[in-house]
Amino acid sequence: MPNALAHEKSPYLLQHAENPVQWLPWGEAAFARARAEEKPIFLSIGYATCHWCHVMAHESFEDVAVAALLNEHFIAIKVDREERPDVDKVYMAYVQALTGHGGWPLSAWLTPELKPFFGGTYFPPQDRQGRPGFTSILRAIVGGWKNERDKLVSESERVLGALRARGASEASAEAGEPAVDLAEAAGAAFEKGFQYYYDAFDPTHGGFGGAPKFPRASNLAFLFRCAAQQGVVSELGRAATDMASHTLRRMAQGGIHDHVGGGFHRYAVDEAWFVPHFEKMLYDQAQIALNALEMKQASGDERFAWIARDIFDYVAEQLTGPHGGFYSAEDADSTVPGVTDGAHAEGAFYVWTQAELRDVLGADADFFCAHFGVRPEGNVPAELDPQNEFTGKNILQQVRPLAESARAAGLTTDQASERLRAALAKVKAVRAVRPRPLLDDKVITAWNGLMISALARGAQVLGDERCLAVARGAAEFVARELYDEPRGVLYRSWRGTRAASEGFAEDYACFVQGLLDLYEATFELRWLRWAERLQATMDCLFWDEAEGGYFNSAAGAADIVVRLKEDYDGAEPAPSSVAAMNLFRLAALLGDLAAPTDYRRRGVATVAALRAQWTRVPQGLPQLLCALELAFLPPRHVVLAGDPAAEDFRALAAVVHEKFGPRRTLVRADAVLAWTAPMGPLAGRAAAYVCEDFTCQLPVVEPAELRRVLGG
Repeated sequence: MPNALAHEKSPYLLQHAENPVQWLPWGEAAFARARAEEKPIFLSIGYATCHWCHVMAHESFEDVAVAALLNEHFIAIKVDREERPDVDKVYMAYVQALTGHGGWPLSAWLTPELKPFFGGTYFPPQDRQGRPGFTSILRAIVGGWKNERDKLVSESERVLGALRARGASEASAEAGEPAVDLAEAAGAAFEKGFQYYYDAFDPTHGGFGGAPKFPRASNLAFLFRCAAQQGVVSELGRAATDMASHTLRRMAQGGIHDHVGGGFHRYAVDEAWFVPHFEKMLYDQAQIALNALEMKQASGDERFAWIARDIFDYVAEQLTGPHGGFYSAEDADSTVPGVTDGAHAEGAFYVWTQAELRDVLGADADFFCAHFGVRPEGNVPAELDPQNEFTGKNILQQVRPLAESARAAGLTTDQASERLRAALAKVKAVRAVRPRPLLDDKVITAWNGLMISALARGAQVLGDERCLAVARGAAEFVARELYDEPRGVLYRSWRGTRAASEGFAEDYACFVQGLLDLYEATFELRWLRWAERLQATMDCLFWDEAEGGYFNSAAGAADIVVRLKEDYDGAEPAPSSVAAMNLFRLAALLGDLAAPTDYRRRGVATVAALRAQWTRVPQGLPQLLCALELAFLPPRHVVLAGDPAAEDFRALAAVVHEKFGPRRTLVRADAVLAWTAPMGPLAGRAAAYVCEDFTCQLPVVEPAELRRVLGG
């Protein structure tokens, strides 16, 4: 018989609706029951495409004996971290403080007042190699709750006090240091951050540090800004772009890249980007595409344009709904092809035996297998396959350059490229009839904002109007389904209908970023005006009046025991990091060129609020560091006057996007933006006005002249 999760919309919660565990969704009904029955809460947090969440579900939550323990002694609550990132971040902070690490599934035990007193991540069902199993932990907590409840409650109070004090202690520690000008501190943080990445860089495989390797996009975004500040052709600029270039190229060659269907998997378990954790997340696609576009601008190398197009094609084909919104993710696991018992395995959709490829490709098989490192015995070393899921299987990775494969086959590079393209199309067609991984078809506002941003930038850098059409469609979907216009409030997610939770700080920050990029790509004022209104709502709901910066959750949220500020740019950037950049961009677009604005003041207060973190460990907040140069350097503007649909206007805009210029704001002269009103076309032709240090140069009408003025 289904439990209470059967009435939910989240694919993750629905995955657990048939468990014998009597799960309840997060909410007052569950909390009230815990209080009435005086039982502790067992909180399990995960998401639909989480491999280890599936493992723990199968081992423990589908087990009748384990379910009986949970049902008798606990109130069991399931949370989809993607629906409620605020809840996840509170208890993740607790588990990280308790254990020194985090991850999903997240397991936490709470008092009926939602205060945590024990937690961890994945637990095996039984004791294993000195590690207590889930059943043992449940029994120990049952005993502790019965016999030492006061001690457990006291522990929960202590931990919450420590979490509340964390930000205050960091601020006071900073206050106790010698006073240093904020701009001077920012310069030192840039140098320290660059040195960290320079020292941690893997010159063989790209990326930073060893296994596992994650495509943390904000690392590369920071390096691009280092290069822009020093000049791409300077010694430091070349070092920064070389690290970013090598990382992106090795990622594109590795198994973390889906060579057949496009896009990138979540991370690699090894240092060479070879064996991926196969789930695909929308936020990764968006941010890696942005990295590739900025690398294309910095280098002029078309290979990076190809990486961005590869991602956009994948997102269009698999993650874009008929309604225009973008879906969240595809799972790592799927049904093993050809089996009759419905067995699932990680990567089953993506891996191949050599015999399968020979059947598909015939005479082209040797060429294809040599290029992608396919072997008859399989190409995954035993040490990278602890579960023996890839025995005899091959993960495609490009093991040699196309030119080398062409020479080995006696082909020109163009002939080899065409042969490879045709072979990949055949493999893709065969793969398409395999059971696909689960699609998490939630539409999440924050992640849609990131993808809109990438597509809008793609339209600018690649000159591809299709990107713009898809970005507009997604923004219009959010306006239609995830926005309460009378209140100016975003909602977090949609699946058939919008979910109950209103948006969190990350939803506002990432979606405002998307709208600003969409404005600069279309010059349609509706996107800029909407960004203004959403920023005002974000400021009202999440701003910390005392210390600056943005809380994750809104003031007054009854089900959040402590309001936290995200202070780490991980797989997704922290809300304050994104918001700081948005505030400086809004100031540049809407403010008086010569006077500070409320946007600018709030942006400076945001970076100052996290100063203790970015001065001590700048690599923890690389996305926030990207905003620092906008805080302390004068704005640069390119104002285009004319009709955005006209060829002469478009030719000038294309010049602006040829080179990387993160401190450059592109705006259309418009009477609504008062400071641009005096700027108009010249003799009926579109004109460009380049302004810097509060001074505008004489307008130009020829693309070549604009290129010269911009230093291209």
